[in-house]
Amino acid sequence: MKTISTDKCYGGTQGVYVSRSDACDCDMTFAVFVPPQAAERKLPVLWYLSGLTCTHANVMEKGEYRRLAAELGLVIVCPDTSPRGDHVPDEPDNWQFGKGAGFYVDAIEPPFSTNYRMYSYIVEELPKLVAAEFPADMTRQGIFGHSMGGHGAITIALKNPERFRSCSAFAPICHPSVSGWSRPAFEKYLGSNKAVWRSYDACALIEDGRRFPEFFVDQGGSDAFLADGLRPAELKAVCAAAGVKLTLRMQEGYGHSYFFISTFMDDHLRWHAERLAGEVEDCSSAGAFRSGPGGKENIL
Repeated sequence: MKTISTDKCYGGTQGVYVSRSDACDCDMTFAVFVPPQAAERKLPVLWYLSGLTCTHANVMEKGEYRRLAAELGLVIVCPDTSPRGDHVPDEPDNWQFGKGAGFYVDAIEPPFSTNYRMYSYIVEELPKLVAAEFPADMTRQGIFGHSMGGHGAITIALKNPERFRSCSAFAPICHPSVSGWSRPAFEKYLGSNKAVWRSYDACALIEDGRRFPEFFVDQGGSDAFLADGLRPAELKAVCAAAGVKLTLRMQEGYGHSYFFISTFMDDHLRWHAERLAGEVEDCSSAGAFRSGPGGKENIL
């Protein structure tokens, strides 16, 4: 691991690092915020997965998470969204595919199968590095994300419920198998067999029996991508049918950008902190959290 930069912030350290990824066959950059309490003990880890066109830097620069993360004692890990490098296949004119749009899947279709293995990178490879290099209590992990990253967070939690105690999302792509945003990318990464797509689709995973104790989702009511790209109503319906607890808040007047995310970031950090507290792994506790500006709770 190579250190790109470190900066003191709220008594902690915001760092940017790069390491060689075997999963993605390239160098991968990621950011980690380590709060001041890490000088005394290992701390819970919260993974943030970013959306289309983003890198590790978007949430680091605009997400406004450090003040409260320092207060709560949360290590925040912000990976990149795709493999990078001149040798990585790409579609430069397509913002919904290729670099910046890895969709947190392990591609099986050439030429993308060599590099686009973001699921393995996030679930297997990067956690080992974080555990080795940072004061992280890997028995207490949560995961959240935005848009494509919200899709990644929910699907990863559903497939790894023994690892994560908490999962939330900002405006996630809830049903990527049918979304106009993601359907073309799934076909290029995963082939034409839609049965394969289901293993990376939150709604399909729940329909097929995968479970996680609870999800917390904030969605902007004025999000231009709400109807086709994101489809939160479909996640609400499938969770209700399966008995999965979902707190879905429609935040009226908010869009899809980091103005929306930063407004409700504190709510998500507090919600995760409650579920990551203590030594006994228990995802089922409901806890309380602030409703936030303009929030309307819809608890299933």
